[in-house]
Amino acid sequence: MGLNCGHRASSGHSNVADMNGLHVDSVRKQFGNRQILNDVFISCIPGEIVGLLGRNGSGKSTLLKIIFGAVQAQNKFVRVDGVVINSLSKANGLIQYLPNDGFLPLHLSIKDIISCFCSTESCRSVLQNQFVNPFLKHQPGQLSGGERRAIEILIMLNSGAKYLLFDEPFNELSPLYVEVIKTMIRLHSSKKGIIVTDHNYEHVLDLSSSIILLDHGNTKPIKNCHDLVALGYLPEGANSKMLKYHAPVL
Repeated sequence: MGLNCGHRASSGHSNVADMNGLHVDSVRKQFGNRQILNDVFISCIPGEIVGLLGRNGSGKSTLLKIIFGAVQAQNKFVRVDGVVINSLSKANGLIQYLPNDGFLPLHLSIKDIISCFCSTESCRSVLQNQFVNPFLKHQPGQLSGGERRAIEILIMLNSGAKYLLFDEPFNELSPLYVEVIKTMIRLHSSKKGIIVTDHNYEHVLDLSSSIILLDHGNTKPIKNCHDLVALGYLPEGANSKMLKYHAPVL
């Protein structure tokens, strides 16, 4: 998977049925006199990984928190499979959000945390994972940042939520963990819709089936990697490695 620089990638508009999927529209957010988000639109369906790119401070994390309900906005419209989500409680069980600073309770063991967050069936799978099993008796504070991050992602992937919002999922992950986590995200995306943003845009390009650029408060669908150069997100003459990603033909 990954963004194809020679073919049009989905914008998220045309492949979402009227009442199906995660549909986010008309999001406006202002901090003081600064308009961060201006009538933002983004959508996602199960089987789709939407990459959200943008410069530092462009509002990517804020947008994900607004979708989840953890941050209020001046205006927003969020609908999941026909159900309007207007509170954090309504998002519960439908949308899960991975914050960039993590969420594991520090006073519980990894085994107890997994038991709290996952169903009985998925719990067994996570407990037996080779990257999790050695740490079951540990508390999060005893793990490295990358180890905690990998466990958080696995918990979310095995949750009952149909839509996942990943904010900086690759933060602190070693190269080995990055590739394993990408594989796990692709596997679970067959049944879940995922929106992912990360400061390492190469990981996002590699993983995503469609790309949205958040630019000056607006969302812009990206047809190919060269659009990112034209819009100033990537520099002129960007390394060819940045532009060689291959997406499935949709």
